[in-house]
Amino acid sequence: MASPSSYKLRCSIPGHEMDVRGLAGAVFPEGAFVSVSRDRTGRVWVPNSSPDRGFTEMHCMSGHSTFVSCVCIIAPNETYPRGLIATGGNDNNICIFTLDQPQPLFTLRGHKNTVCTLSSGKFGTLLSGSWDTTAKVWLNEKCMMTLQGHTAAVWAVVILPEQGLMLSGSADKSIKLWKAGRCEKTYTGHEDCVRGLAVISSAEFFSCSNDTSIRRWQVTGECVQVYYSHTNYIYSLAVFPNSQDFVSTGEDRTLRIWRKGECCQTIRLPAQSVWCCCILPNGDIAVGASDGIIRVFTEAEDRVASAEDLQAFEDELSKTTIDPKTGDLGDIKMEDLPGREHLNEPGNRDGQTRLIKDGQKVEAYQWSVSDGRWLKIGDVVGGSNQQTSKSVMFEGKEYDYVFTIDVNEGGPSLKLPYNVAEDPWLTAHNFLQKNDLSPMFLDQVANFIIENTKGHVVGPAQPGGGDPFTGEATAYEPGGSNKVESRPFADAPRGARYIPGSSDDGQGFGADPFTGKGAYSSAAQKTPTNIYFPKSDGVTFEQANASQIIAKLKELNAEAPQEQKLSEDVLESLETLLSSVCGSNLSDPPPTIQQINVLWKASHWPEDIVFPVLDILRLAVRHPQVNESLCGEAEGVQLCNHLLKLMRSESRPANQMLALRTLCNCFSGRHGRALLMAQRETVLSHAAHLAAVRNKNIHIALATLVLNYAGCLHSQPDLEAKAQCLSVASRALETVQDKEAIFRLLVALGTTVASDETARDLARSLGVSSQISKYSSVSDPSKVGECCQLVLKELL
Repeated sequence: MASPSSYKLRCSIPGHEMDVRGLAGAVFPEGAFVSVSRDRTGRVWVPNSSPDRGFTEMHCMSGHSTFVSCVCIIAPNETYPRGLIATGGNDNNICIFTLDQPQPLFTLRGHKNTVCTLSSGKFGTLLSGSWDTTAKVWLNEKCMMTLQGHTAAVWAVVILPEQGLMLSGSADKSIKLWKAGRCEKTYTGHEDCVRGLAVISSAEFFSCSNDTSIRRWQVTGECVQVYYSHTNYIYSLAVFPNSQDFVSTGEDRTLRIWRKGECCQTIRLPAQSVWCCCILPNGDIAVGASDGIIRVFTEAEDRVASAEDLQAFEDELSKTTIDPKTGDLGDIKMEDLPGREHLNEPGNRDGQTRLIKDGQKVEAYQWSVSDGRWLKIGDVVGGSNQQTSKSVMFEGKEYDYVFTIDVNEGGPSLKLPYNVAEDPWLTAHNFLQKNDLSPMFLDQVANFIIENTKGHVVGPAQPGGGDPFTGEATAYEPGGSNKVESRPFADAPRGARYIPGSSDDGQGFGADPFTGKGAYSSAAQKTPTNIYFPKSDGVTFEQANASQIIAKLKELNAEAPQEQKLSEDVLESLETLLSSVCGSNLSDPPPTIQQINVLWKASHWPEDIVFPVLDILRLAVRHPQVNESLCGEAEGVQLCNHLLKLMRSESRPANQMLALRTLCNCFSGRHGRALLMAQRETVLSHAAHLAAVRNKNIHIALATLVLNYAGCLHSQPDLEAKAQCLSVASRALETVQDKEAIFRLLVALGTTVASDETARDLARSLGVSSQISKYSSVSDPSKVGECCQLVLKELL
């Protein structure tokens, strides 16, 4: 009698012409699922009505120009109550389908190589991974951010629930945790490519690897368990609703079912590669394999296939050819194999394999606990004397073929060993990796193997496209590692009274939330009135003491080496310029071109003494004449580059802060706004790193810069730019502690999401609500708590 916990075949579903590479359970119709294949199609399957235990193809989706490698379901929303289907392909694209149309609703373009993994989150967020070493976050038809940090193909991605966290697994053997576009943690432990990830809960996840192991991780970084049972690459994982038990598939031809941390059942399939699996709502398991067949397994007795179909499956399995060199059966000593009488002894565990000699043949059997017998799972090639005598020796091992490959004309020939039972795509990949050749040759090499073995390939030939299993031949794209500056801000020499940033520049907690001007009162109201956002006018840093700035400038000039001293004419020019740009009322006559040129040259003074000049520059760019001159098309990029150089992590905090304030003040003129919007991606990415500096004035300036960008973007439909604002604000909130900086970041968030549902969805998916909720009760100053409550209300 069958064990109640054992899975048996429910049905085999032909339909695809090549490898089935991805499976996902659909939201509608009930019990349906989606498959994608190397045959360039995706298909929706719906269960047949009883007593038929199979599935019927609802429709076939086409849209990719080459093979399709992954699929996921995007959750239903008001516009698409049945959800959407996302597929990724070797054409570098992601196609989005409705559940009832064969052509894509739209196509997402942006990856530079095969899209091999997809995961969907709340609010329509989609996460993709690619052979181009990146992952990308998409919302609707836009790429919101690119996650860079892996050094090889990104084979697996998942979005964790609730926290706005994302995971990526790579051929570089690592897993990375991302929040708001930034890598928060890297998990190491796997010894080969990470091929799959699966969510257990918001605090834990599984990973699987080419190293034949499955690991259970806590998000905090600890690997709490390692599971071994597979004998070859593990390609996919799926977790049961109890969040503990799971299934896995791999290159050892098996589906394995895990209960309470143990592999309790092994189901071998008549195909070399079992690429993918998914668990259906009724607990059945669908698997896709390299023979193009989808097979569904069930625990339910009333859904088990007929006796005839079960026997046909067993017969198909028994005719499989297995090569011991693949390692699927472990180490084999042919001379020690027993005869058929060995099958009279019961096995010790489900899935145990046993080899026996039957005359000149070697046969493989697997113990089935549910059937209480040994099931034949194939004939072992290379096990007879005849097969062995035909082998070719190469590097101390026996192969059925050793090909000579000429890669470059006039260059040395390369040797490619191959056994007939191997997957030609896997062999081709290993050859390319070993010889440091581009993975783009994979198709050519695999098809060469298929053609020159004259059909002697286990399973159907696969001419439909390449698959670099590790991606390690992909070009390495290094990401900068930024050293964190943590010194407290104190740059003025001893005895000096002028310290840049010593005045709060409107940071007081007075009536107006930014300047303290204009009385208002909302603290007594239970629901605060929204006087905070959206804020579309720029916030600037205007306060200064001109006499102190000039005194410090002259003091530093007197102490400077002779070759660095500024002439009296230059000092006089700077002093005259400062007098016309200091304060909120910019005076006439306007600065002259000569004065502006002097200021620009002086701003390149040595970095250890330049800060008084930067303070003059900070004030001057608010003047229309200076704004136009320094931020115009020709000069603006130079100004940006100069300020970004001063913002480097190794720069002096005074220079970092004043460069940020200068950028903020550039928003006061139309030329400055145009410049900074054009340079937005570079400026914000450089500025974001300064959140790690322990300096409240830097944090306030950084928050103001993000706020000014949010204000400029408020009425624009540029979702990618808004995504960067959300990302930088979210990252800054991880480290910033000063209440004024926090307030300005909250206003930036509110301005970004106000009146923009898509931006709100992205903020929700990034976990902004949970991140800022701790500020909702802040009462000193009250504007922090009030603004936070209003932002949270927007995100409901």
